[in-house]
Amino acid sequence: MLPFAAIDFETANGQRSSVCSVGIVWVNDGKITDSFYSLIHPVPNYYSYWCTAVHGLSKSDTEDAATFDQIWPILEPRLRNIPLIAHNSPFDEGCLRSVHQTFGWEYPQYSFYCTYRLSRRLYPQLPNHQLHTVSQFCGYNLDRHHHALADAEACAHIMKYMLTENRLDSPQSLYQKFIHLK
Repeated sequence: MLPFAAIDFETANGQRSSVCSVGIVWVNDGKITDSFYSLIHPVPNYYSYWCTAVHGLSKSDTEDAATFDQIWPILEPRLRNIPLIAHNSPFDEGCLRSVHQTFGWEYPQYSFYCTYRLSRRLYPQLPNHQLHTVSQFCGYNLDRHHHALADAEACAHIMKYMLTENRLDSPQSLYQKFIHLK
């Protein structure tokens, strides 16, 4: 199995740039080899009732946290040349694009692959394709849904399950077989 990283962002409000936490899990040779979690001081720095209701974070949790521009330069070299996996990747990629724009950075066109999209194609029998439902189907118990690291871990396990079940070695090969049908 080729390397990939599963990533999840939580946001403070409806603006995608308001990343308030990030979780990343690196997978090499089919094994989780490293993980990272951090609270992030969001931009803009306010929390909507609805976002706090989902993930439980509030302004007091991130008031003294590092900002995205302090954290991402440490992570980016480890993510530059590997596929990024997210459940509902348009959200997480949208967050990443938005914070790049907020800090005036050029977006490096990361390769994102979506376990939500793949699960709809591979497991149409499921009652829904929410992260906790797909995780359970794939044999992973997601205890802390909407905690960025827990969600990234679940996403990594889902991708590993999909690859193993289909005897494929990369997210790209899954997409080629099930999404980009020719």
